[in-house]
Amino acid sequence: MSGLAMADDKWHSSACTGSSYCPPRCPRFVDTEGDKWLLRPAGEHDFDRLVALYDDFGPADRSMGIPPATDRSRRSWIETLLAEGHNIVAEGAEGLVGHVVYTPATDDRPELAVFVHPERQNRGIGTELCAQAAAAAVEADRTALELHVDQRNRAAVAVYRRLGFEVVNADQTMQMALELDESVAATVCTPSGEGS
Repeated sequence: MSGLAMADDKWHSSACTGSSYCPPRCPRFVDTEGDKWLLRPAGEHDFDRLVALYDDFGPADRSMGIPPATDRSRRSWIETLLAEGHNIVAEGAEGLVGHVVYTPATDDRPELAVFVHPERQNRGIGTELCAQAAAAAVEADRTALELHVDQRNRAAVAVYRRLGFEVVNADQTMQMALELDESVAATVCTPSGEGS
C-alpha cells in the first residue's frame, strides 16, 4: 500500500491509495490499547503457530467445546480448519494473537468462528478479525456468514450484532447470520482501512 503514514506512532491510512494487490480490507490494525497488528491469510505454514496460540486457551476460554481441550484433538481441529476453511490471523511482534475462519470455504453460507488470545481480548482484535473474514467472504462471492454462539456470551453476541449479524434461531446456542449484501460489502470492504 502506498501512502501509508505514521501519526502519533499509529498507522494512519488516510493517505493510502491502495493497489490491485491490496486485500479487500486494510490488513493493518491498531487495537484499543495502541498495539499494531497485521491481519493476513493463514495457511499450513502457520500450523505450529496456531497450535501455540490455542495451547494458551484454558477451560474458561473455551465455548461449546472449541478450541478442543486435548492436544491431539486440538491439532486435528486446526488441521481441518486450515485444509477446509478460509483462515485469517492477527500477528504482532510476539506472534499470533487471533484467528478467524469461515468453513467450509467453498460453501455459499459458511460458518464463522473467531478466537483471540485470552490476554488480548476486549481490544477490538476479534471485531476486526470478523470484519476481515466478512470482507474476504464478500470477495469470494459468499452470500452470508453464519455462526453459533452461547447466549450467555453477551460480549460476543454484542460484537456480532454490531457487525450486522442477526439472530436466526435461539435455543441454548444462538444461531446468527450476516447476509453479505451490498450494504455489508460497502462497510467491510475498505481498501484504505477506513473501516478499521
